[in-house]
Amino acid sequence: MAVDMLLCISVMDRTTNNIERYMDLLSARQKLVASNIANVDTPGYKTKDIDFQFEFMSLTKDAPANVVDAPGLLVNNDGNNVSMDREARLLAENAMRFNLATNLMRSQLKLITSAISGG
Repeated sequence: MAVDMLLCISVMDRTTNNIERYMDLLSARQKLVASNIANVDTPGYKTKDIDFQFEFMSLTKDAPANVVDAPGLLVNNDGNNVSMDREARLLAENAMRFNLATNLMRSQLKLITSAISGG
């Protein structure tokens, strides 16, 4: 029984750590999107993003997210390539993902609470 409990806690701990890393990536992306929007009228500004799939799949701990120039965007005459449509979509997508991650974390905490209380 004690071994089963330790295994369960270990699995939940890994899951919780992965959700935490996912939320950290979402937070970093949110900051980049806000910066992109703030620089929509800055000549020569290049849109920044995170290679989100790569970062999450690698789950590199304690390392800042790899920020890259967003590929394939049209460049305006002033050299700026911020697309407000893209940034608005990313804001909405990020909010949806963060809500999902919050719900997953809440579920993990309920499982831990239930395990502790013997339920």
